[in-house]
Amino acid sequence: PQEIVSGESEEESNGVNLMEFSDEILLHILSYVPCTDLVLNVRRTCRKLATLCLDKSLTHTVLLQKDYKVNKDKVKQLMRDIGKEIYQLNMAGCYWLPSSTIDHVTRCKNLVKLNLSGCHVTSLRLSKMLSTLQHLRSLAIDVNPGFDASQLSSECKATLSRVLELKQTLYTPSYGVVPCCTSLEKLLLYFEILDRSREGFMLSGQLMVGESNVPHYQNLRVFYARLAPGYVNQEVVRLYLAVLSDRTPENLHAFLISAPGSFAETGATKNLLDSMARNVRLDALQLPKAWINGSGLLQHLKFNNPFYFSFSRCTLSGGHLIQRVINGGKDLKSLTSLNLSGCVHCLAPESLFRKAEDDIDSSILENLVVSCCNLRHLNLSAAHHHSSESIGSHLCQLLSRLKHLLSLALPVCSITDVAANVEKPPTASNLVPQTFGRKVRIGIQTYPRNLADQANQKIESSVFWALMGSLRFLETLEVIGSSFSSAMPRNEPAIRNSLPPCVRAQSVGDSEVAAISQLTYLQSLTLAQLPNILTGSGLINIGLQCQHLRTLSLANLGMMGKVVYMSALMDMLKHCKCLRDLRLEQPYFCAGAQFFQALSHCSSLQRLCIVSRSGTLQSDAVMSFMANCLEVIMCHMFMGESLTVCKNLQQSIVRSFQADRPALNVVIFPLLHEDLTEVIRDVPMRHLDEITLFKSRVAEEPPNLWW
Repeated sequence: PQEIVSGESEEESNGVNLMEFSDEILLHILSYVPCTDLVLNVRRTCRKLATLCLDKSLTHTVLLQKDYKVNKDKVKQLMRDIGKEIYQLNMAGCYWLPSSTIDHVTRCKNLVKLNLSGCHVTSLRLSKMLSTLQHLRSLAIDVNPGFDASQLSSECKATLSRVLELKQTLYTPSYGVVPCCTSLEKLLLYFEILDRSREGFMLSGQLMVGESNVPHYQNLRVFYARLAPGYVNQEVVRLYLAVLSDRTPENLHAFLISAPGSFAETGATKNLLDSMARNVRLDALQLPKAWINGSGLLQHLKFNNPFYFSFSRCTLSGGHLIQRVINGGKDLKSLTSLNLSGCVHCLAPESLFRKAEDDIDSSILENLVVSCCNLRHLNLSAAHHHSSESIGSHLCQLLSRLKHLLSLALPVCSITDVAANVEKPPTASNLVPQTFGRKVRIGIQTYPRNLADQANQKIESSVFWALMGSLRFLETLEVIGSSFSSAMPRNEPAIRNSLPPCVRAQSVGDSEVAAISQLTYLQSLTLAQLPNILTGSGLINIGLQCQHLRTLSLANLGMMGKVVYMSALMDMLKHCKCLRDLRLEQPYFCAGAQFFQALSHCSSLQRLCIVSRSGTLQSDAVMSFMANCLEVIMCHMFMGESLTVCKNLQQSIVRSFQADRPALNVVIFPLLHEDLTEVIRDVPMRHLDEITLFKSRVAEEPPNLWW
């Protein structure tokens, strides 16, 4: 109390007293403070704050999903103090909390929305908790091995019968609680079932006979399914779809299935799609590529006011896109999110005799831009979108008209200035193969490190510079090589060799990276397979200008035999005060004392992932970094060190910091070790999905799919 009084008197002497602000202003300020701090700490400072911290606007919704400092005792006290005032509780990804923590949720008698994805919940605990939550209408849970629906009480089933929205992540073949939810309007299913058990036994997708009744879909408005790689996931999702094929819900307006690889169409799924074409009008659509390729499905489906389309990895041509989806520009002002990732022919009139590297037809993209003028999220990655040297406008010039864009994903070869490529042939450095073979001595052009000097080198006149200047409010940008593949695929051994970059991408380097620094509000940046990075000088500009940057992912920049941008990266990191997630994937990366000293300037950093074939690390430097950066709760390193070095460092970090950081997750392991996939399966899904595994995330899902 004495410290508080002295603090207030100091404020008064300077003419400013926080307590003199209006309640409205104070409530707005307090809304940025984690709820656990408000209730357990801030409200104990003075009477006024004691009242404000319990205001309904602050206790109505409690978000614990990224409050990495929360523990079981804090949750217990929080529920005891304000449990009855909580209407929405989000504990998604709180993997570090013991399952007994869920018992305290029963104090929240008025809960309407509850998210427990990533939490440890047994069938019995779920039954006990849901039996007391009679007002619940939205629920998200995981279904793990050992889940038994027969253990759910009648009171629990009564609660589930009133649930309107269900998000269910499956780690075992099961219907979960879906059959109990007889009033479902929104169903989100995430299939994360592995084909083999830990013991090496093959799993079957056939659900146990008598495990559940038939799911109830008659009121369904939204159906979403995302499948991880694996045959079992495909088997199980077909069982969920079987009911839909018998009778399509009349009110269905969003139907989305995200499936990697080949997911063949069957008679049942064909009947489902035919029924949808006859009976429903959709607002959101995503289908496996095999269901769209070569079929006339899109010609028959009807759309109402579509806000999301994903044709990821489909062979859909630009001609079909314009004719069957955009429909001449009619009724597409409502479209806010479009995913054409891996859709290699989507900007060409036809795909029959076309090569993937052929030039695009700019008139198709222009039609798309005009028709979908309100797009906020656009993904054009994983394809060769080469602008013509002589016909039509450049891709970057056309995209600059989309003034509402918040997130954008582009292939590296699409941003190169065609005129520059014609005037100047590739330099010797550009022609060096991107392999791990014998090194070739080449002359290195010296690039200026100052942004003003770079501007004098024609970059302000480039089409990519102009694009970045026109998208001032862009928050997420991905520039990924069209042939890039991460060294860490999901359920397979690490990839040892990568494909060379596209010829058109050979000139993309430091000046293009510098152009990104114009994005003042940039929060997330991904750069992968930019072959002409010579010094990384553009990274410094981004660090200086993009002060809101929270997520940074860099992969395979410059020559593959040496990390040419290390000095610039270290300079950049000194300015990234808001950076929370950093992912680096680069062969021969040296995670030494200088790197970690620079990284220690990122005071907000929470998650670090380094993937490096033949990479090295200094254990002492890692330990010092973890001691200095108190917010770091995830450290994943997949390097070229021995298994003994990795295990010893991992154990040292856990032993030294686990007690003070309950959410600490550490994985340090040789990248090329045969047991890598077994190690990966134990990583919490939150980290695995958001940072450890590389993927394009722009327009991956419809906006606001879940709260």
